[in-house]
Amino acid sequence: MSISDRRLAPYAETVAASRGRLVPEPISRTRTAFARDRDRIIHCTAFRRLKEKTQVFVAHEGDHYRTRLTHSLEVAQIARSLAHALKLDVDLAETVALAHDLGHPPFGHAGEDELQACMAGFGGFDHNVQTFRVVTKLEERYPAFKGLNLSWETVEGVIKHNGPIAHRLDEPAWAPIRDYHQAWDVQPGGFASLEAQAAAIADDIAYNNHDVDDGVQAGLLSLAELETVPLIGPQLLATRRDWPDLDDRMVRLEAVRRMIGVMVEDVLAETEARLTADGIETVGDIRAARRMLVAFSADMQADLAVLRKHLFERMYRHYRVNRTRSQARRILSEMFALFMAEPDVMPPEWSGKAQGSGLGGDEAKKARAVCDYIAGMTDRYAIEEHKRLFSLDLALDL
Repeated sequence: MSISDRRLAPYAETVAASRGRLVPEPISRTRTAFARDRDRIIHCTAFRRLKEKTQVFVAHEGDHYRTRLTHSLEVAQIARSLAHALKLDVDLAETVALAHDLGHPPFGHAGEDELQACMAGFGGFDHNVQTFRVVTKLEERYPAFKGLNLSWETVEGVIKHNGPIAHRLDEPAWAPIRDYHQAWDVQPGGFASLEAQAAAIADDIAYNNHDVDDGVQAGLLSLAELETVPLIGPQLLATRRDWPDLDDRMVRLEAVRRMIGVMVEDVLAETEARLTADGIETVGDIRAARRMLVAFSADMQADLAVLRKHLFERMYRHYRVNRTRSQARRILSEMFALFMAEPDVMPPEWSGKAQGSGLGGDEAKKARAVCDYIAGMTDRYAIEEHKRLFSLDLALDL
């Protein structure tokens, strides 16, 4: 029996019960609606740009470190595995996972922090909201509509994969979602589907594991120090016990593989326990639930807290990473200020939006156009654009 033919759990999302698309379209003969959403995400420009957007290390720093693209692919793989084990719709889980970082600006969280500072007086910036804007507005690929015209369940998963959002709709940065909700109810006070929750926790599993892997490869972490850290430590010791002659590279890879397995099994056990304890039987029960249902156990959360603290102190705030973060913030800050003062130095498609928005003194709309341009940049493009704008030698050779 193929995955598409197997019987789903009664609380799984189904294509047959989908609320459809904001702009109605003919049904595809070759794909389900959720698979079609996935394919639209894979083919969109924002997805391709993830190949040169920072996860931890700037994309040009090494060929083997994760980028936002490879991170998203790893999240999608784990989300599919979780969805399959829980008898959910694997296409929907994968789709939300692939889409979840489309709104991230260049240079990772340093870039997001800087755009938040730049946009503080102009409506704010949030990468989750930017992802929503990418799939509903900024991608222009189809003559009949802006955005990707995704299924309601996919859009809901993009917006709510981390939980209900009703408490955030009054925040300036969340105004686009508030406006969208008024046109197409996304049930902001309820939880998203289990498929979306699977994508959210797959993100946690992926980044905690690959950050350990990348940190060791970069020389910011050592296997010896990690042997005393929860989650990864026991896997390192077990791997050395099972394979005493294994070299450090293979020990690292095997330990990380095992850690992923441990975290996945913990999520499955905890989720199944919560579904039973909370009496979940239908999709409606999930949206009305009192807590996230796809979750880590309390013991796993405690171990993760220690691991994350170690990564924060030894890796995310390492002086080499701090230097890159400082450079990244200066690049974005200087470009934002220049584009606000002189929008005509942006490419025509963006300068037109910024200058048109600025007529009548609407600085917030101009700032949003500038922000959208910068947020869409890859690391490499941002670095090169900054050089073109601020290096006299390059400026004379445009």
